[in-house]
Amino acid sequence: MSAIVLDAELRAKLNGMHEKIDVCDEAGKIVGHFLPSEEYRLLLKNVQVPFTEEEIRQFRQSGPGCTPEEFWKKLGRK
Repeated sequence: MSAIVLDAELRAKLNGMHEKIDVCDEAGKIVGHFLPSEEYRLLLKNVQVPFTEEEIRQFRQSGPGCTPEEFWKKLGRK
Protein backbone atom coordinates (compact mmCIF):
# COMPACT_ATOMS: atom_id res chain seq x y z
CA MET A 1 0.00 0.00 0.00
CA SER A 2 1.20 3.50 -0.78
CA ALA A 3 1.15 6.29 1.77
CA ILE A 4 1.00 10.08 1.77
CA VAL A 5 2.90 11.94 4.46
CA LEU A 6 0.81 14.80 5.82
CA ASP A 7 2.29 18.17 6.56
CA ALA A 8 1.35 19.79 9.86
CA GLU A 9 -1.42 21.92 8.33
CA LEU A 10 -3.24 19.03 6.65
CA ARG A 11 -2.79 16.79 9.68
CA ALA A 12 -4.42 19.46 11.83
CA LYS A 13 -7.40 19.51 9.45
CA LEU A 14 -7.84 15.72 9.62
CA ASN A 15 -6.86 15.14 13.25
CA GLY A 16 -9.79 14.19 15.39
CA MET A 17 -12.09 13.46 12.46
CA HIS A 18 -14.41 10.57 13.24
CA GLU A 19 -16.31 10.27 9.98
CA LYS A 20 -15.66 9.81 6.26
CA ILE A 21 -14.38 12.93 4.52
CA ASP A 22 -14.33 13.54 0.77
CA VAL A 23 -10.91 14.76 -0.38
CA CYS A 24 -11.26 17.27 -3.24
CA ASP A 25 -8.93 19.12 -5.58
CA GLU A 26 -8.97 22.91 -6.01
CA ALA A 27 -11.90 22.66 -8.46
CA GLY A 28 -14.01 20.69 -5.99
CA LYS A 29 -13.65 17.35 -7.81
CA ILE A 30 -13.48 14.40 -5.42
CA VAL A 31 -10.13 12.65 -5.76
CA GLY A 32 -10.47 10.27 -2.81
CA HIS A 33 -11.84 9.72 0.66
CA PHE A 34 -10.43 9.84 4.15
CA LEU A 35 -11.60 7.21 6.61
CA PRO A 36 -10.62 7.25 10.27
CA SER A 37 -8.42 4.27 11.19
CA GLU A 38 -11.13 2.50 13.17
CA GLU A 39 -13.63 2.69 10.30
CA TYR A 40 -11.01 1.57 7.78
CA ARG A 41 -10.07 -1.48 9.88
CA LEU A 42 -13.73 -2.39 10.29
CA LEU A 43 -14.25 -2.11 6.53
CA LEU A 44 -11.28 -4.38 5.79
CA LYS A 45 -12.35 -6.90 8.42
CA ASN A 46 -15.60 -7.52 6.54
CA VAL A 47 -14.08 -7.81 3.05
CA GLN A 48 -13.86 -11.27 1.55
CA VAL A 49 -11.48 -11.41 -1.41
CA PRO A 50 -12.63 -14.02 -3.97
CA PHE A 51 -9.12 -14.42 -5.41
CA THR A 52 -6.01 -16.25 -4.27
CA GLU A 53 -2.76 -14.38 -3.66
CA GLU A 54 -1.41 -15.97 -6.87
CA GLU A 55 -4.39 -14.70 -8.90
CA ILE A 56 -3.93 -11.21 -7.50
CA ARG A 57 -0.21 -11.30 -8.40
CA GLN A 58 -1.12 -12.34 -11.96
CA PHE A 59 -3.71 -9.55 -12.26
CA ARG A 60 -1.13 -6.98 -11.18
CA GLN A 61 1.38 -8.22 -13.73
CA SER A 62 -1.11 -8.45 -16.61
CA GLY A 63 -1.13 -4.77 -17.51
CA PRO A 64 -2.13 -1.29 -16.43
CA GLY A 65 -5.90 -1.89 -16.17
CA CYS A 66 -8.29 1.00 -16.79
CA THR A 67 -9.74 4.07 -15.12
CA PRO A 68 -13.16 3.90 -13.45
CA GLU A 69 -14.56 5.95 -16.34
CA GLU A 70 -13.21 3.44 -18.87
CA PHE A 71 -14.60 0.57 -16.79
CA TRP A 72 -18.13 2.02 -16.73
CA LYS A 73 -17.93 2.87 -20.45
CA LYS A 74 -17.10 -0.80 -21.19
CA LEU A 75 -20.25 -1.75 -19.25
CA GLY A 76 -22.32 0.70 -21.30
CA ARG A 77 -22.80 3.31 -18.59
CA LYS A 78 -21.94 6.98 -18.69
